[in-house]
Amino acid sequence: MNHQQKIAFIGLGVMGGPMAGHLLGAGHHITAYNRTHAKAASWQAAQRELGHAPQIAKTPALAAKGADIIITCVGNDEDIQQVTQGEDGAFFTIAEGALFIDHTTVSAKMARSLASGAAKNGFAAVDAPVSGGQAGAENGKLAIMCGGAPEAVERARPIMAAYGARIVHVGPDGAGQTAKMANQMCIAGVLQGLSEAIRLTAAAGLDTDKVLEAISGGAAQSWQMENRWPTMVAGEFDFGFAVDWMRKDLGYALEEAERLGLSSPVTVMVDQFYAEIQEMGGGRQDTSSLIRRLPQGTR
Repeated sequence: MNHQQKIAFIGLGVMGGPMAGHLLGAGHHITAYNRTHAKAASWQAAQRELGHAPQIAKTPALAAKGADIIITCVGNDEDIQQVTQGEDGAFFTIAEGALFIDHTTVSAKMARSLASGAAKNGFAAVDAPVSGGQAGAENGKLAIMCGGAPEAVERARPIMAAYGARIVHVGPDGAGQTAKMANQMCIAGVLQGLSEAIRLTAAAGLDTDKVLEAISGGAAQSWQMENRWPTMVAGEFDFGFAVDWMRKDLGYALEEAERLGLSSPVTVMVDQFYAEIQEMGGGRQDTSSLIRRLPQGTR
């Protein structure tokens, strides 16, 4: 395991909080920052109950000062811009030779901009969006797709191993974010297919549990089928990854596809379906709530 390092962790939400906790469990020294100070205090108290002693900084710049590794896990392009290069941003205090790892899902353009800013200031950067949701973060089983220089990714790998089960170097700066876009496009299409399949089997009077048993061992099998088919049937959507965040991610994907001159008709369609879910008040529900917009059937 990597030797103990001084790590600044910026962003203690449903993903960042557990990830920072795993780093503490691995023996690293953590100074954390969260825009909502009450959440930071609550996280710190919970970690102290586990016998850890994380510090809380008042600004991203103070968190990053003197750190070997700086990790961010916030919301979107605007958020990462603010905590890195806004007032009291981390980039103003990151030391030369340090390593910056961004787990936020942002645009590929933003990832490349962050890497450029890091290079100008003498430190390395890795864009490393994650997949696996809240459960993956809590269980330390995230899939992490990385963009950046090979030596930077290899330096980041033992740190990320505290919460990542699969860590893959996809390519240069921005490549991790592009891979995450592909991930979200795949999820969107699969969930729409599951929604339609569940409605079909239920309307036909079939036992949906039996249908799941019958088809989940074949070519239709997916993580979404195994984990969300039963909850979609039950109308349960209180899970980790919200529709609001999915629309943000699909927006980045469609922006990048357009830049590359590509057509993405299924992604465009499902993105609009998610807009309907938002209009129904489901913006904070899990992405599997896509099924809500489909009628039950008339049989």
